[in-house]
Amino acid sequence: MSRTTPETAAVTETPSSSAAPAHDPSAPESGSLGHGLKQRHLSMIALGGVIGAGLFVGSGAGIAAAGPSIVIAYAVSGLLVMLVMRMLGEMSAAHPSSGSFSSHAGRAIGPWAGFTSGWAFWVMLSTAVGLEGIGAAKIVTGWLPGTPEWMWVALFMAVFTGTNLAAVKNFGEFEFWFAALKVVAIVAFLALGVLAVAGLLPGSDGADPAGLSEIMPGGVHGLIIGLLASVFAYGGIESVTVAAAESEDPVRGVASAVRTAMWRIGLFYIGSMAVIVLLVPWNSPALVEKGPYVAALDTLGIPGAGQIMNVVVLVALLSAMNANTYTASRVAFSLVRRGQGPKALGRVTGGVPRAAVLASSAFGFLCVLLSYWRPDDVFAWLLNMIGAVILVIWLFVAVSQLVLRRRLEREEPARLTVRMWAFPWLTWVATAGILTIFVLMLLEPGTRVQVLSTGALTLVLAVTGYVSQRRGGRTAA
Repeated sequence: MSRTTPETAAVTETPSSSAAPAHDPSAPESGSLGHGLKQRHLSMIALGGVIGAGLFVGSGAGIAAAGPSIVIAYAVSGLLVMLVMRMLGEMSAAHPSSGSFSSHAGRAIGPWAGFTSGWAFWVMLSTAVGLEGIGAAKIVTGWLPGTPEWMWVALFMAVFTGTNLAAVKNFGEFEFWFAALKVVAIVAFLALGVLAVAGLLPGSDGADPAGLSEIMPGGVHGLIIGLLASVFAYGGIESVTVAAAESEDPVRGVASAVRTAMWRIGLFYIGSMAVIVLLVPWNSPALVEKGPYVAALDTLGIPGAGQIMNVVVLVALLSAMNANTYTASRVAFSLVRRGQGPKALGRVTGGVPRAAVLASSAFGFLCVLLSYWRPDDVFAWLLNMIGAVILVIWLFVAVSQLVLRRRLEREEPARLTVRMWAFPWLTWVATAGILTIFVLMLLEPGTRVQVLSTGALTLVLAVTGYVSQRRGGRTAA
């Protein structure tokens, strides 16, 4: 008699495109996720998913520390992200799953690894939803002074909880237009910036050579700070492999997203940093006070630059809230379907895991309340705890790909529609890069507590997952 183990459940929880039903894919069978995301949704999610609020705001501190070498920092971290995405794309194209890296880790390393990476990611995303809601509310209360911040947070949380409780195509439509607005904004900025650097924009004097007189004004230490800042600006790019599992053609969607990752990262991140350091002196206080994009637009004499960028940042924050609520709920659903979470979260109605959506949103709103009630201890501890989770996820991706690639070559070579470059050498290079970043964070006083706190969370989850795995094995026996 056959039985479904956590490993095989990861493969079968979301059908691949080859097993898709002949009827309308957006009308799922009872108990299964829908397939309502179209290729245009996935393409725009992949395109706009790399453009987060961290790029628009957080990069200012990195430029202030690293100076013009921030371009080198973003290039190095961008190369690492490209390798991680390629590895993840290879596994997700072979076995599309709403659990993405968590399912792959469970299949490659063991159920405890899927449990650890999945729930750590869920905590990070659900917390991020609350943080993004707070950030969006601060922007709106700046426009409408006197209105309570909590009211806007509650409104945004309600809107995106409602969006994710509906059919998945509604999430896709929201993200399509959010991503389109972000892409238009960043492309317009780059176009204006290039014209200004070339001295072709009326009123511009071209690139500022004084700002480039010293490439590494902060020395190696400044470059390291810039590198650490840039790494976390890329967080969330892996969400497209989760969304692909609910698309009309998961394999094609993953392959397309991964293959275009290189030029998207190069254009949006590295291109933006190059334009900014060419226009604004790296030691300008405006880079941190106003944000790098506002500072650059002010240099160009663009009227209302601050408000323009506030709108763009608001869109980026709302987009992240929507996407993180979606991704958190699907990862939780996948974990439960593999027997690694409360069964109630695995209930699906109309192709949507609504209990998982509500749980993810509730956790996010709890984080918002903690930011008001206990900002100096509990909330600060929570932020530190999720500070390095993305690096833990990337490490699981690298180890999983090393194991699964050899298994696929031996057992199912036809599934290797996306292949990691120069395997296994570049996989080992990526692994070494991730471990190096961990070491750098431990050496930096400002980030050491994040590594230790994330390490504690990971250890607790790993022990819990391992104990659960052993109990499950004994029960099956």
